Amino acid sequence: MDQEAHKNLNLRRRGIYLLPNLFTTAALFAGFYAIVQSMNGRFEFAAVAIFIAMVFDGLDGRVARLTHTQSEFGAEYDSLSDMVSFGVAPALIIYEWALKGLGKVGWFAAFIYCAATALRLARFNTNIDIVDKRYFQGLPSPAAAALIAGFVWVMLDYGFKGAELSWMAAALTAFAGLSMVSNLPFYSFKDFNMRKSVPFVAIFLMALFFILISSYPPGVLFLLFLAYTLSGYVMWFIRRRAKPVA
Repeated sequence: MDQEAHKNLNLRRRGIYLLPNLFTTAALFAGFYAIVQSMNGRFEFAAVAIFIAMVFDGLDGRVARLTHTQSEFGAEYDSLSDMVSFGVAPALIIYEWALKGLGKVGWFAAFIYCAATALRLARFNTNIDIVDKRYFQGLPSPAAAALIAGFVWVMLDYGFKGAELSWMAAALTAFAGLSMVSNLPFYSFKDFNMRKSVPFVAIFLMALFFILISSYPPGVLFLLFLAYTLSGYVMWFIRRRAKPVA
């Protein structure tokens, strides 16, 4: 590659592309909407907005790769959007709903989660080229946010008030935050090839999966992300047991 072509490649990578950043902006808006709704006491809307942010966040990177529009700007913008949607928004939702009555313990638990998200994103950005792509190092921030939002959503659906579950909410919030900054391995699904042909039964199972979610979204989504969170601890335990004794 000659110098001129290399220069043009660098300019392309540092450019600003509309399509992937449009999805990132949608994720950012969903996170901001969640914050506003939690301040208005509409916690169910806030929790649903977190899951919507997750959908858009999952699409922006894939769209960028499919359209060859990855850029440094897009990567930085995505991290800032994630901090709002999966860091600040869930921390504020759980604080307003359940932790406010705990005083310093409440806002301390919420801050642990918020700070852990920032640290998790910073570590991800700096280690992106050296870690095993098959696994995340620490719980991904969207999964942690889904765990918090799913908990609020399902408890609201069962008629619980935040004050009744304040200590459980504080423990779950701190647990999610500490899981993000841990070194536990979480499967990334990045080696799942969407372009590869699959047997017919795989499509049938996928349809059943969506039917399962639609049958009771709050409970199914919460249990799904709780299981994913616990999977990192299970995988760590299995790896530890498999290591030969020196």
